[in-house]
Amino acid sequence: MKAEVEEIFDDANGDLAIGELESAVEKYRRCVELDPEFFDGWHALGMALMKLGRFPEAIEAGKKTVALKPNDQIGWTSLSLFYNRNGEIKEAEAAGTKAKILSWGGKIAKE
Repeated sequence: MKAEVEEIFDDANGDLAIGELESAVEKYRRCVELDPEFFDGWHALGMALMKLGRFPEAIEAGKKTVALKPNDQIGWTSLSLFYNRNGEIKEAEAAGTKAKILSWGGKIAKE
């Protein structure tokens, strides 16, 4: 199944590159349905949803991203961006602070 997920993910990335955002979202969703632990799939789904202006859905994908890898700076940075775009400034600042802590070499969760 891993090869299937990677193939769908690559197709979704191609769609994203040419501006076929709805198609990319569908394919990223399929990736995370097949592999709910697929960090890159959740992250890419959130980014594509944000580009479509579907901020609440992007936030949910971002939450999955940081739940999977709480010490990943890009996950927190993206989640902060999603919150910001949705006008949730307090939440955006909190996620941004976690990204900053990680950039300084700190940790959000014990590994």
